[in-house]
Amino acid sequence: MIEVSGVSVRLSGKTIVSQVGFTAPAGQLTAIAGPNGSGKTTTMKAVSGELPYAGSVLLNGQEVNALQPWQLATMRGVLPQANTISFPFTVREVVRMGLTTGVNRNPGKAEQTAAKALAAVDLGGFEGRFYQELSGGEQQRVQLARVLCQIAEPIVDGKPCWLLLDEPVSSLDISHQLTIMTLARKFCEAGGGVIAVMHDLNLTALFADQIILMKSGQVAASGSVRDVLTDRTMESVFGCALRINQIPADGTPFVLAHSAVQSGYNPA
Repeated sequence: MIEVSGVSVRLSGKTIVSQVGFTAPAGQLTAIAGPNGSGKTTTMKAVSGELPYAGSVLLNGQEVNALQPWQLATMRGVLPQANTISFPFTVREVVRMGLTTGVNRNPGKAEQTAAKALAAVDLGGFEGRFYQELSGGEQQRVQLARVLCQIAEPIVDGKPCWLLLDEPVSSLDISHQLTIMTLARKFCEAGGGVIAVMHDLNLTALFADQIILMKSGQVAASGSVRDVLTDRTMESVFGCALRINQIPADGTPFVLAHSAVQSGYNPA
């Protein structure tokens, strides 16, 4: 599991995250949600080892800030909120950046691994295209394929591996949102663990096992979907009147992904 205890992060002399604590078990999808500027991404960067922190972050029982980068790379893959690539790499080249040196030295295995990862994010056949020519949503899925090349198996040597995803569906259409969230769900079901920063509360409710709701750099609420997503908590955290499961009084149409999943949606 990932155990976060009393974690605080200061940037440019300012405390961004203060005394954050939660546990993310393997086999579950843990979502971190909250308003803009609430500390979600900073918390994720502390958990992934990208930012120094006070407190403790245990990844499978090991303190993250005591691990070498190569050790972390074998245990967790990180999808950042945004990526900038200045050089004209092909999709194949970007995805293969996630492979270990040993795999990359085997052209056949490297190509097979990259193709499998691209197929998982619905980008089969895109290998030869230039990354910069793709839409924002396609680039986001290429980056996730790179992460899947790095962390190809949910369990290695009897220990769970982790996907740390910062807004993994922010640029995607609803069909591909379902594809990616289903992929994350299956990774958990196979024994791995996922922590995802999310803005879409409907997708969060549909796929997450637990929610860490943040406000002003601290945990405002945590627990199961049903425990956290309440009228009172939503209004307190987001500062506006939000009503859970209430149909618009004027009959305005609304679209939820739940119906697709419940009808047997198959992302393949």
